[in-house]
Amino acid sequence: MNPYINKGDKATKTGFGEGLLEAGRGNPVVVCIGADITTSVGCNLFKDEFPGRFISLGIAEQNCIGVAAGLALEGKIPVFSTYGVFAALRAADQIRVSVCYNNLHVVIGGAHAGVSVGPDGATHQSLEDLGIMRVLPNMIVLSPCDATQTRLAILAAINQCTGPVYIRFGREPMPDFTTAGMGFSIGKSQTLKFGNDLTVIATGHMVWEALQAGCQLESLGIHARVLNMHTIKPIDRDAIIMAAKETGAIITAEEHQVNTGLGSAVAEVVVQNHPVPMAFIGMPDCYGESGDPRQLMEKYGMTAAAIVEAGIKLSGDKLTKW
Repeated sequence: MNPYINKGDKATKTGFGEGLLEAGRGNPVVVCIGADITTSVGCNLFKDEFPGRFISLGIAEQNCIGVAAGLALEGKIPVFSTYGVFAALRAADQIRVSVCYNNLHVVIGGAHAGVSVGPDGATHQSLEDLGIMRVLPNMIVLSPCDATQTRLAILAAINQCTGPVYIRFGREPMPDFTTAGMGFSIGKSQTLKFGNDLTVIATGHMVWEALQAGCQLESLGIHARVLNMHTIKPIDRDAIIMAAKETGAIITAEEHQVNTGLGSAVAEVVVQNHPVPMAFIGMPDCYGESGDPRQLMEKYGMTAAAIVEAGIKLSGDKLTKW
């Protein structure tokens, strides 16, 4: 049985906006930069309450990063958010040189992540951002699993960090199942379900799918451990190594290209410390398309059913090949 209850579907962008507003109320140096899609990425709450601390720069993402870097140098904590494809890809050069090279405390929100953005189609479905952001020195990369955790993630990014942070979140309402009492510690994963037959390490929207899969696997006699890897960098190496040693097999699940993201980050730890059989659930090295969010997740194999299928196969491989 899934020990977590969906409190009601809620977009992670809403959690981002709520956390930003809370941080703004507690810290007067927090400022927000918009790029003409303020409401769409959840920053309208901050803008409405603190109009004097909100700067609209239009659809000019590279300029937004440059301005954010300047504000950080002057002692502000700038938060900039736009669609992940524009934040992580279009402004990658400015992030690398102006923000990361100088190790500035700039918080970047990458919205509309994954294919679950649906009808916006391939050009607006951010599927490469985790890979791009995690290779940049000094960058912390967060991928919270629901709206409640996204609120905690933005608060941690503003109040606990001193350098650049990238936070990935989505647009569509998704199950909101965590609680504020669970806390949020950057670099420390959360064990949501215990098991010793294999481990499912998931991030973002795929965490709920991993929990569902864990319950289905249990009904088949396969006891899966489920980890919520909300921090992609610095990744929780200790939890990964422990999972490899104690369960002997690992599945990663992410709404991101199967290359370069969570799966690659976990594999790097596994191969260096305790190699075990692995399976990777994610976007199969292709672009998305316009469509219903759920249908897209099913078409590209990012569902609980896909995790269950991988778990059954991996359990057999674990016994026969290793």
